Amino acid sequence: MAIDLNAAALDRLPEGVEGPSYDRAGLSAGIVHIGVGNFHRAHMAVYLDRLFSIGADHDWAISGAGVRAGDSRMRDLLLKQDWLTTVVELDPAGLSARVTGAMIDFTEIDAAKLVARMSDPAIRIVSLTVTEGGWFVDAKTNGFDASHPDIRHDAETPDAPKTAFGMILAALRQRRDAGAAPFTVMSCDNLPENGHVAKQTVVGLAELSDPEFANWVSDNVAFPNSMVDCITPATSDRERALVKDRFDLVDAVPVACEPFRQWVLEDNFPQGRPALEKVGAEFVADVAPYELMKLRILNGGHAAIAYPSALLGHHFVHDAMADPRIKSWLAALEAREIIPTLEPIEGVDFEAYRVKIEERFSNPEIGDTIPRLCFDGWNRQPKFVLPVIRDALAAGRDVDGLALEVALWCRYCAGTNDAGEALAPNDDHAEELKTRAIAAKDDPAAFLSNETVFGDLGQQPAFADAFARQIRALWTDGVAATLERYARG
Repeated sequence: MAIDLNAAALDRLPEGVEGPSYDRAGLSAGIVHIGVGNFHRAHMAVYLDRLFSIGADHDWAISGAGVRAGDSRMRDLLLKQDWLTTVVELDPAGLSARVTGAMIDFTEIDAAKLVARMSDPAIRIVSLTVTEGGWFVDAKTNGFDASHPDIRHDAETPDAPKTAFGMILAALRQRRDAGAAPFTVMSCDNLPENGHVAKQTVVGLAELSDPEFANWVSDNVAFPNSMVDCITPATSDRERALVKDRFDLVDAVPVACEPFRQWVLEDNFPQGRPALEKVGAEFVADVAPYELMKLRILNGGHAAIAYPSALLGHHFVHDAMADPRIKSWLAALEAREIIPTLEPIEGVDFEAYRVKIEERFSNPEIGDTIPRLCFDGWNRQPKFVLPVIRDALAAGRDVDGLALEVALWCRYCAGTNDAGEALAPNDDHAEELKTRAIAAKDDPAAFLSNETVFGDLGQQPAFADAFARQIRALWTDGVAATLERYARG
């Protein structure tokens, strides 16, 4: 008989399921985390659970939070489980399960209550996982997007904010006025220089309503950069059934993830931090080289396999990696055009890292899907692919493969695969992308003229010409032949 997950179940967890070895009643919150999704619970929450398990830093537990209406459902489900999560590590050598207990509460979805929680001096870090598109970044300038309606609302009514950033500012103001030290703001999203992006958004919003306060935030609040990594598929009935059938637990929101984790952080926490280095995190003076390696080889690699895999009819990532056309294309693109844009990192072997990425993508236990990788290209391409193209062009390097990646995205946006079957829309801007992609069959500039995504990149002849060749090849010769031609060199 499967056991319902809650605090009472911790003393009778099924055989093979580990649980907290620490007394959760002895934990106190030092962190408010906004965005308690799968990635957070597979990554940051696991590191803290491990830390608490060795008897360290029990005053750094997580207080969960959310700002969207949809976050209420997560809160309700976790509440029934006393904030516990089952984390299943999908190791091909053998699956393992652990119930993690690093989260001890979750503020109601209410701006005033969240501001009050963050105003508590015991909270020394406010961390966020709000996805790549949630940071109000202007794609044209890479600066702060002050025109967004939610930002305008928070600028005009700072005492009744809608966004996480408006709430952060309200809490910082209360702490400043009360003479309490400001908390550190830590982004846990896959963004280049995510700490700088967080500062840009928070300070940029403050400047719209109170420039003096914005200066205080800029001078007194730390925004450390970090690099995070752990492939974490979305939870579906498949994962819930796995936990119940394999481990005899009923968990409404379990997390399944790969056994690999990496967390590299800039050591900039004026109000203190948990000793995460004791459980595998790395603290360095400069995160940028590590995050660039990850963003380009892993995230860029995901983008590279996503669209050709969809166009060739693959649904699961591991099945795509078993296709020699996809695997050879990825290896060639990474080696020829992506890795050469990276500066060396002492002690890091880029080729070994690439091979590890290939191994991780090929893990059949993860069940990661191609539609997930294809999602939100409008925001992801400017984060993970287009900067590589810019750097390669600046160095006078070849961009044929990178142009092919963009052409594959364009071909995917046209809405059919190579067999003529319809592809479901997978982007908030799907309609505009489809219109441009279909037009690009005859006029490649129709796709690249989207300045919101490409900026002036489409006007650079070396890239525009390479893109034109590749999109025409995809329509004329098909995806498989075009990939194979590139892989052969």
